Amino acid sequence: MPNDLSTAPADPGSDQAGRVLRQFRIVFNAVKLHFRQVETAAGIGGAQVWALSVIHGRPGVGVSDLGRAMDVHQSTASNLVKVLLERGLISAVRDRDDRRALGLHLTDAGAQVLAAVPGPFAGVLPGALAQLDPAILGRLENDLDALIASLQADRSAAGVLLADI
Repeated sequence: MPNDLSTAPADPGSDQAGRVLRQFRIVFNAVKLHFRQVETAAGIGGAQVWALSVIHGRPGVGVSDLGRAMDVHQSTASNLVKVLLERGLISAVRDRDDRRALGLHLTDAGAQVLAAVPGPFAGVLPGALAQLDPAILGRLENDLDALIASLQADRSAAGVLLADI
């Protein structure tokens, strides 16, 4: 990551970059607050709640499809499933035809946890992004791509859940 302090503005709070930085802080704090509220209400993390909600909405979903629905790697989905199984919040049923495949189902305990959680289950940021006008979302995507390029950021971090940041 570049670290050339000679090009940094003298007073970042008085320029446009400073204002945008404050906007990022507002977004990050809103996300963090939501996940804190979810953890307080549910006793589990936001990513686990999201996984529960996907399983609730798609009874019998497999681990790979759960990962796709959450836009995470299958190994991340597997780790979420392992924790949820250990806590008794979901059950896994082997497919009759393909004994390697698991169908995931919410247990009564999982349904109780989900009922106690403030929505949106996927988090406030995905919900807010989904409500944006497609033209705004397109501009935001392009502008964030430019920012990511400027940061020379590791794009593999795209698969990290916000709840885990």
